[in-house]
Amino acid sequence: MTSKDTVSRLNEFLRGELSATETYQLAIDRPELPAVRDELVACQKSHADRAKLLRDRIVELGGAPVESSGAWGTIAKAVEAGAAKLGDHLAIAVLEEGEDHRLHDYEADLSALDEDSRRLVHLELLPEQRRTHRTMSSMKMAMH
Repeated sequence: MTSKDTVSRLNEFLRGELSATETYQLAIDRPELPAVRDELVACQKSHADRAKLLRDRIVELGGAPVESSGAWGTIAKAVEAGAAKLGDHLAIAVLEEGEDHRLHDYEADLSALDEDSRRLVHLELLPEQRRTHRTMSSMKMAMH
């Protein structure tokens, strides 16, 4: 594995975090979700903080961090916007599914990283990802 490979994988993680931040904003802006707004804001901040950690690590490795969520962000925002029109439960379910996807990516791709990047993911990013995943899973179950 080269630092180029690690930067590429970290940029994929960064796209996911940027997508999550954008998608959470759509849910936060919904007037129908005031009861859970604080939790949504906390999850969004967690993703924004992770994006910063990823950017910093990419730069540290001599890479250029991506600046947008790319196609994933576009798809996620479209799905969330559609889900929002169908109701709160579906909007939360979409956010929870995104959390699940990011959790799987982090866990599956640890071996594709250099040791220091693996440590960053294992010690800082994954625990926060698990926390936001639990938050959205609990919220989804509470809405049943």
